[in-house]
Amino acid sequence: MAFQISPGVNYSEVDLTTVVPSVLTTAGAFAGNFNWGPANKRIQIDSEITLVDTFGKPDTNTYVSFFSAASFLSYGNNLQVVRAVGANSKNADANTSATNPQITNKDIFEISYLNSNNANTYGPFVARYAGALGNSLTVSIIDSNTTFSSWTVNSIGVSSYFTGSPGTSVQATAAGASNDEIHIIVTDSGGLITGTKNTVLETYPFVSKAFDSTDSLGNSNYYKNVIFNNSKYIYAIDPPNYSATVATWGTNLANTSFATLPGVITNTLAGGADDAPSAATLQTAFGQFSNSEEVDISLVITGDAGISTQQYIIDNISGARKDCIAFLSPPSSNVINQSGSEVTNIQAWNTALGRSSSFAVADSGWKYMFDKYNNTYRYVPLNADIAGLCVYTDSVRDPWFSPAGFNRGNLKNVVKLSWNPNKTQRDSLYSIGINPVGTFPGQGTVLYGDKTLQTKPSAFDRINVRRLFIILEKTISQAAKFSLFEFNDEFTRAQFVALVTPFLRDIQGRRGIYDYRVVCDSTNNTPQVIDSNQFVGDIYIKPARSINFIQLNFVAVRTGVDFTEVVGRF
Repeated sequence: MAFQISPGVNYSEVDLTTVVPSVLTTAGAFAGNFNWGPANKRIQIDSEITLVDTFGKPDTNTYVSFFSAASFLSYGNNLQVVRAVGANSKNADANTSATNPQITNKDIFEISYLNSNNANTYGPFVARYAGALGNSLTVSIIDSNTTFSSWTVNSIGVSSYFTGSPGTSVQATAAGASNDEIHIIVTDSGGLITGTKNTVLETYPFVSKAFDSTDSLGNSNYYKNVIFNNSKYIYAIDPPNYSATVATWGTNLANTSFATLPGVITNTLAGGADDAPSAATLQTAFGQFSNSEEVDISLVITGDAGISTQQYIIDNISGARKDCIAFLSPPSSNVINQSGSEVTNIQAWNTALGRSSSFAVADSGWKYMFDKYNNTYRYVPLNADIAGLCVYTDSVRDPWFSPAGFNRGNLKNVVKLSWNPNKTQRDSLYSIGINPVGTFPGQGTVLYGDKTLQTKPSAFDRINVRRLFIILEKTISQAAKFSLFEFNDEFTRAQFVALVTPFLRDIQGRRGIYDYRVVCDSTNNTPQVIDSNQFVGDIYIKPARSINFIQLNFVAVRTGVDFTEVVGRF
């Protein structure tokens, strides 16, 4: 109570309305090989359309990664994707005589190349992303001394894309400058990006040669900055290679007479190269998901990652974070066209993997699906679909329900499986923690197991239990943060119990747990605990278990026998 001199009424507030916050359970994470897009940077993808727009259409080299991501997106709309590139992947540039750069993403460009006039050998423009698709690009600059009506780029008239010729802006006139404006056009001259040659991709009208130029909203109108902030295809590095432009472009407006170009200048980009990521570069890409405080994920899709990368993901991401699950498939060479050796191959793969972890889930193979972008059929690993089934389960039930079986375990877009294990083969796989996927006549293709890769028999060898505890630990931990720096006394402990108990009661009511108990009192918060600035809450959980085995006993009984005589005796 505040100190008072004279009688009066004071009031205070105590907030006991805090609730346990909800957490994401359907956030996917994937790193793989793509034709286009930023590399080594997490990009949020919400649909297959966005996937194409960001990372390009699939081809022979990238279809596994593309359709792994697309398969997951057929179940949900929350996927973070990192593009991995090989060491020899290069950005196309405008200088064919020099070694091309590898610029992995926008952050790297800003650090090393933005506004670095004459500090490189790559020419005036470079493709925004590494890869051969950049070789399809041309960039044209139109200055004021070209007749507006006769403008052509690659024999195509482009004057219709602009309202008039560039010249001197109002801002430049006020600053005593002249000829600061240019138009820039980006064209898919090779047709590799759009499918149609000489398609105009982007236009930048009335951008400025002056470093300090701004538009009507106060944003930079300097052509390099405009392209940096807006283009999907290119970066601008240096002024065009004319001595007069080098001396003036990129300077300030004040009293500058900017040099003009001799007509339309077209820069054809070349030297872009694809290079598939190595295991090391793929692991670097997956490493973007390692920090749980920086990125919130639930389901890690491994695609066609090799054994070393699968081990890396278990050891350094799902197993280290302990708030997500990695989904793995065996190598394609184990299950495609193997003529009966699939089980032996998968057993050998599992042995080589050598990981016992409740934060990893393995399936039995690959699916055959239609590639609408190339009008053909492709084999794709199943792990993205299994992760997707968890998303689907969350949408129709709750995360603590099993994603397997005929109610929630039906896979999408399956023409056929690489192999369809029979009962004996499913038994062999399940005994080592591999979840079989089978096709059943009239019932579709179904996930027929819900084990994790934990070899120790316990509740945590089931997907639903592991996901239940991830949710419990994640949500209650977040709620407990509000007790930091408070006093460890009866009030704080009671407040914690009052916070957690309704949350657990709700999960119990939704069939996630059979029973629970929360202990947070003087029995576990002893004077020694308090004096060491600690706070202890013990939460006991009886998790719900999924049914894996059904035994039905049919007993034939003689007509004259009463059921009470035989029930329970056979």
